[in-house]
Amino acid sequence: MSARRPLIAGNWKMNGLRADARALADEIGTLRKNKSQDAFDLLICPPFSVIETVGHVLDSTGIFLGAQDCHTAEKGAHTGDVSAAMLKDAGCSHVILGHSERRTNHKESNELVKQKAIAAHNEGLIAIICVGETETERENGKTLEVVTAQIKDSVPEGARADNTVIAYEPVWAIGTGKVATPDDVQNVHGDIRKTLAAKLGQETADGIRILYGGSMKPENAKELLALPDVDGGLIGGAALKAEDFWAIAQSCPSL
Repeated sequence: MSARRPLIAGNWKMNGLRADARALADEIGTLRKNKSQDAFDLLICPPFSVIETVGHVLDSTGIFLGAQDCHTAEKGAHTGDVSAAMLKDAGCSHVILGHSERRTNHKESNELVKQKAIAAHNEGLIAIICVGETETERENGKTLEVVTAQIKDSVPEGARADNTVIAYEPVWAIGTGKVATPDDVQNVHGDIRKTLAAKLGQETADGIRILYGGSMKPENAKELLALPDVDGGLIGGAALKAEDFWAIAQSCPSL
């Protein structure tokens, strides 16, 4: 049994006005408080506009608060952007970086993701660095090649188990209902850990949590979370339903 503590992270993406966000966060927080256990960590990453609203609701629940992106700079003339320092000031402990939707829609490179991770680390935030292949890359047998390159070039040298989480999210499985087979997931997660070991050392690699982020839901969570190199989930659609999100968390194996 791995000593790595499972992390179940909810990525709300661009969903939730204040009333909706408050209600959903309150429902999840109530579940956590009423059925508290130490088998896993919970994290919610809402849109920027409701971070403070959600943060107030989560206060004293033991649930971590995160964001979905940050800029590389601490401050300056960057209209529309939010810095890691601002996220820290708003109560965040984590930030998702390099999500496939950012890499695709905003043309974010591995180098940019790395610089954002450095900025997050400098402010004491935990960077959740996302990697994953497209369907075309998968069909061409390039999954490990693509993911290995993303790990090598997106993860900064200063990454440690206490400031970095990796999320493997096959792009073709995000929001599609398609899920990689358990063997495929373990194969990629195992390769990610080997790549981290080559870059950061075996001890650091053994401590870094690697999440699976491709359509994890209550029906498949237990099987996926039981894999030796799967240390939690980065949850999209199912994170918008409190009972589903909680059911996934309940599927985590006991330490």
